[in-house]
This record gives sequence, structure tokens and C-alpha cells, in this order.
Amino acid sequence: MAFRGCREPARGRFKNCAIACVAYPGRDVEDLLRYGADSELGVAFWVGRVREAFAWKPLSVKLGPTKGLRTMLRELLQHVERRGRRGPSGSGLETVLQHLAAATLDCTLAARASRCNSCSPSATQRRGAGLFLGDVAIHVTASPSEALIERCRQNMSEGLRPVVLTLPKGVNVAEALAESKQLGNRIDIFDIEQFVALNVYKLGKFTADGRNTAVDDIVKRYNEIVEEVETDPSLKIELRQ
Repeated sequence: MAFRGCREPARGRFKNCAIACVAYPGRDVEDLLRYGADSELGVAFWVGRVREAFAWKPLSVKLGPTKGLRTMLRELLQHVERRGRRGPSGSGLETVLQHLAAATLDCTLAARASRCNSCSPSATQRRGAGLFLGDVAIHVTASPSEALIERCRQNMSEGLRPVVLTLPKGVNVAEALAESKQLGNRIDIFDIEQFVALNVYKLGKFTADGRNTAVDDIVKRYNEIVEEVETDPSLKIELRQ
């Protein structure tokens, strides 16, 4: 059996040929093997190139009637964590969370419009690590820290109301940090999975078709944001039915 664009490798070198062909389609495999693909170190190198190739695929999430919205979102975020991708604004997970929150807010603000993508890219203002709406400063993070609580304190000194959106496991951490700074009763801290899911229900008017449309609109807006501010196309989300 030969791979497209590759010559049949010598006996015993088939596995390494497969690795090289996937990583560099169309290249002469014997040439690739000559540069170390049949050595232990070479195999590790080619496996790394294969993983890089697959890492550029968009994030995939399946939408179906048997799966809860929070479960769907949790699986998406777990996919991001497994990849360990990194974007310009921080870790891949942090980047996805920030853009997902912004997309959800943009769609919620544009709820009166017939399509979510009609909302302006500046509907949710972005300054530094925060999102700003009216007098509310929204901080989205995968890992709450003391520095985050200090930013919230700064927000309050500027007359803003700080809100923190984080992962379920980060809620207790953020609350404890806020309490340690005597700010526990002044910062609103929410689970981002619940935040997104509740907004989907609201946008979808609690109907199945409405929820599907809301998810589609949020994902569409999310991908637009990624195109606007990121250079890594693998941060985009692909919906599967």
C-alpha cells in the first residue's frame, strides 16, 4: 500500500512513512526518512509535526437534543485544555473564554435585531483584559488571582461595578480571594458555563429551534471576533449537528 504522493517505503519502515506523509503530504518519503524519520528521535519529531497539523483544525462541538448546554460548553472547554493551544492574549483556554463571553454579550445586546451578526464589533468594548458595558467591568478568566481582585478594586475606585466570569472550579477561588481583600460583598462572581447557557435560553425564548439559532449566532459572532483579533484560526469553533 502506498500513500498519495509517496513512494512505497522499504519493509519495516511503513509506520514512519505514514507519519511523514501526514505531516508533509506530497513529499518523497524516502527523502524524508533520510533526514531521520526512521530513528527514535526522528519518529518523535514527525509525530510532533503531525500533532501540529491536526492542532490547526477548528474546535469542534456537537449540538444535539440529548445534551445539556452546560455539558456542550464544558466539552468544548475541555477540548481547548487538551490542545494546550496558546493565543496572543494568553493561554488558549483564557482566550476562548474571553471571546465566548464577548460574543454572548454582543448577541444579548443585539437581541432585538433579526441577526446577531448585525451588532457592531464595538458593542462590547474591550480594554485590556476586561469587557466594559455601561458602568460594568467584566473580567473573564480561567484562573482567578490576587491581581484580578486588585483590578476589581481599581474598577470600583473609578465608579465601575466589577463582575468576574470564570470556570466552575474557579468560582470558590475567586470568592475566597475577594473575601481576603474585604471585597467579597462588592464583586459579583459567576460561573461562565451558567452565564452562557442562561443567555442561550433567554435568546432562544425557551424553544428548541430558538436555542439552536442562539447557539449558532453566538458561535458565528465568536468566530468573527477571532478573525478580528487573533492570528490562530484553530481558535474558531465548528458546530456539528
